[in-house]
Amino acid sequence: MGPSSWRLRARRCGWPFGGLETRAGSGQGQVVNTALAGFFDLKGQNHEELFAGVKQAWEVLPRIGEYLKKNLKNGSKAKLIGSPVIGENVYLGEGTLVEPGVYIRGPAWIGKNCEIRHGAYIRENVVAGDGCVLGNSCEFKNCVLLGGAHVSHFSYVGDSIVGREVNLGAGVILSNYRLDGQAIRVRVAGTLVETGLRKFGAMVGDRASVGCNAVINPGSLIAKGAKILPGTIWSGAK
Repeated sequence: MGPSSWRLRARRCGWPFGGLETRAGSGQGQVVNTALAGFFDLKGQNHEELFAGVKQAWEVLPRIGEYLKKNLKNGSKAKLIGSPVIGENVYLGEGTLVEPGVYIRGPAWIGKNCEIRHGAYIRENVVAGDGCVLGNSCEFKNCVLLGGAHVSHFSYVGDSIVGREVNLGAGVILSNYRLDGQAIRVRVAGTLVETGLRKFGAMVGDRASVGCNAVINPGSLIAKGAKILPGTIWSGAK
């Protein structure tokens, strides 16, 4: 079954597809909601200061580094197995498990009861909520994972926000840089909007699911609860 047949089948099944835009409500022609609330339920989440006063969801991304510089307190309440390499500016919450072969360069703030699996590479400016999985051979950079997000195997998450209880299948790539190096734009209700960011991967709404080996191109906005089929190459705005 080819890609077009899969998409037709998915539409017939009523699966919601995420993509370049996400609509608020169910009516046609409505304004696309690109505020944080359009993608994420932040009730009960930590790091309120990071999200305060943001109008467009992607505006969080350039704030992560300064937020961590101001608020991060070094320390670990995690269970370390073997000898993972952990940098100076790293906080690991209670009940979090860190497996052998992990490198956390930091700055990074990891919540409670997370799993950081063998071979994970956590670079600068990473915030993960409680109950997240940062999986084997995955790389994370300048990103936020909200509570319960699972990025379990062989993925790259750069300059992105991954919502609550999102599942990224094995090999999913959230690409964050255009081949031509230009600033990244997003498509809002059919109109291209400049983000002013040269590195911006995706906003992945709460409880979305992205199938194995999908490539999500820069500037993609994925709706709450969306399902993207395995092997999809999802195009950001051109």
